[in-house]
Amino acid sequence: MPTGVAMRDAREQLFDAAERILLRDGPNALTSRAVTTEAGCSKGVLHRHFADFDAFLAELVLDRVARIGDQAAALREHAGSGTVTGNLTGALTELFGSVAVAIVALITFRDDLRARLRQVRPTGVPVLTEAAAMIASYLAAERDRGRIAAEADVDTLAPTLIGAGHLLFADRRGTPPEAEAVHRVVTTVIGGVVREPPA
Repeated sequence: MPTGVAMRDAREQLFDAAERILLRDGPNALTSRAVTTEAGCSKGVLHRHFADFDAFLAELVLDRVARIGDQAAALREHAGSGTVTGNLTGALTELFGSVAVAIVALITFRDDLRARLRQVRPTGVPVLTEAAAMIASYLAAERDRGRIAAEADVDTLAPTLIGAGHLLFADRRGTPPEAEAVHRVVTTVIGGVVREPPA
């Protein structure tokens, strides 16, 4: 493997390579050699940017968690437009259709990674915790607009949606669930508190 080849934004290239491996082969296949081979660089590149492989994985998880913040902002901007169930169906599909399910499996699979993440995130499961906060924030915005019942417990509804969505998408090879299946889950969870005409 060549070592003198300059890599533009090596961290991001390594993260993207790790994502591809996770999605294609699962957490068992994720090794430093697999990542650097997938990225087309030497193992030394990874160790120049990260103290060890678990540090790399922790940074990967935290980077992907930060992306949920961008998705949360976009989802809140949709409050008051479209339908609540449609917006949530899209948000869950975007979240779990990405690498999120594989990241959760990775965290579950690697004890050392989980311990390292606990140092910066002492509670919850990274990705799922932030996803639940994203959904709760959106539901609160819709409640403020009167499209969700005033008495709705958004802090319970949000993790319920995330858990149901995660189960729907988890452990799938090939085709993701159809939009109608995701929509049905969303409608079942929040149907009793939606205060808008059905789509």
